[in-house]
Amino acid sequence: MGVVLTWDEALVERALRRRYRETVVFTNGVFDLLHVGHLELLEQAKALGDYLIVGVNGDSSTHRLKGFGRPIVPAEERARLVAALAPVDTAVIFNQDTAEQLVEALRPDVYAKGGDWAERSPPPESAVVEAYGGRVQYLTYLPDHSTTRLIQRILRTLES
Repeated sequence: MGVVLTWDEALVERALRRRYRETVVFTNGVFDLLHVGHLELLEQAKALGDYLIVGVNGDSSTHRLKGFGRPIVPAEERARLVAALAPVDTAVIFNQDTAEQLVEALRPDVYAKGGDWAERSPPPESAVVEAYGGRVQYLTYLPDHSTTRLIQRILRTLES
């Protein structure tokens, strides 16, 4: 089971992984209501290296990105749930709208994002990763699995 670390603790852990010459993979997201699409993403990301760090959007950035009523689950709880998943070694909360600063600080070997990003403009973090020589990897997207769809399904169930 993984752990939730502060930024400073995550930097220390990253340095340790570098010393051991382990491949560090990073991905990030809101993870508001966990579903199998999240698990699939995290399993694929973990398969790309030795150590998986997951950035979890803080409450303020989740609200800015997702709008009214979000997040449903507070950041500390979302981070604990993500860290408890088998593929995850470390979760860290960030409060910016993008994970660019966290990626720049951690400098993971691989930055993994869901395949839905491959169909639109590259994630802002990709420029940071490419600038220091890391690799951006798009993962297979599991269609029809999103927190928004899950919320809509719950609301339809409550209305009927």
